[in-house]
Amino acid sequence: MKMKDSEIKGVVKKTYAKVATSGCSCCGDSSWMPTGSELAELVGYSHDELKDLPKKAVETFAGCGNPVALSELKTGETVLDIGSGGGLDAFLAAKKVGMTGRVVGIDFTEEMIRRARRNAKELSLKNVEFRLGDAEDMPVESSSIDVVISNCVINLAPDKDKVFKEAYRVLKPGGRMLISDMVTEGELPEEIRNDPIYWAECVAGALKREDYLNKIRKAGFKRVKVLSKANFTKNILSIKLRAQKPKD
Repeated sequence: MKMKDSEIKGVVKKTYAKVATSGCSCCGDSSWMPTGSELAELVGYSHDELKDLPKKAVETFAGCGNPVALSELKTGETVLDIGSGGGLDAFLAAKKVGMTGRVVGIDFTEEMIRRARRNAKELSLKNVEFRLGDAEDMPVESSSIDVVISNCVINLAPDKDKVFKEAYRVLKPGGRMLISDMVTEGELPEEIRNDPIYWAECVAGALKREDYLNKIRKAGFKRVKVLSKANFTKNILSIKLRAQKPKD
């Protein structure tokens, strides 16, 4: 039986609440996925980027790329991190935009927001804030963001069209979006699509690559480009992509 959107969100929220409180990756029980700093370095973070971050921010990392490294952030820019988790990407972005810039992280798990705020306090960062909110209905003002980033989170959303429309809404004209996410080559079996464990592990919600890109274009984005791709399993890919909101 096909899972309802509310069931999917419930599973994801429960899983990441556990991640936030236990300090372990969502994929800690998986045989195919390393966790924490090992995973972070595998998908593109350097030791220097990670060494000064709070331990809990690194331990709870569950991304599939390094969107901050691709975003070419500039001093003074405002960044939105969709699905900010423990704050790892938000903290790296905050260093790049400086005190004249700002980073907003949103996550729909209360426990994860509390974890990220504790991590930010540990770092004494004043240009980062974390808001409780759903990626399908972001608590962010329209046309207020220079750069949207997201790291292996949008595949967790049941309605990806809403997420991309929201990302488009909050970006300023000419703003850019940098995403790392999981996609598929070919269709996934229905037993995987409807398995709560695979949803929580960023697999069941993955779309075919072209379907994923078409949803971004449908939301209004232009210059949609896959920057790199890597195989995670036989038919699951990690992709890094860039897209832009037109200036007019």
